[in-house]
Amino acid sequence: MRLTTKGRFAVTAMIDLALRETHGPVTLAGISQRQKISLSYLEQLFGKLRRFNIVESTRGPGGGYTLARKSDEISVADIIVAVDEPLDATQCGGKGNCHSDEDNQGRCMTHDLWSNLNSKMVEYLSSVSLRDLVQQQEGRGIVIHDMRQKKMRGDGFKTDKPAPIIAVKKEITPKRPLINSVFNLAQQS
Repeated sequence: MRLTTKGRFAVTAMIDLALRETHGPVTLAGISQRQKISLSYLEQLFGKLRRFNIVESTRGPGGGYTLARKSDEISVADIIVAVDEPLDATQCGGKGNCHSDEDNQGRCMTHDLWSNLNSKMVEYLSSVSLRDLVQQQEGRGIVIHDMRQKKMRGDGFKTDKPAPIIAVKKEITPKRPLINSVFNLAQQS
């Protein structure tokens, strides 16, 4: 099996998304920056993932991507198959014609070996869920903070909620008259 960057990048991006989606939709620009994957490449991958009902997109301000299913319902095999990554170690692509058509020999001597390996790979990747990979990252101490824009309160703290209104009783003292005020000039004449 030869897993190309397409499958690796798709799985990496999906882990990034699953780690952050509890804070709202995740932008591809954010994933691109964090994982050092081209934004245009991610757009292609996520278009395929959306067609396979693995992710959902939200447009507009605050938009981005979220999982279309629970992370424990998405396997690594689902992600790899969605982005057109072949999971095949045979020379013939699983067709059984390992030799050229001219040889008429059909399968090569190791065809069954590589075909069985394919089955084991698919079986293993189907048994690993996206949630398993997220838990693995969390076990390594990865902590994701909510990085959404927050409002600044008057006391300098950031919050999603407005600051409470506190009534303060102040004594009102009369102001000194301004010397250069138009009204003062009129009163002086």
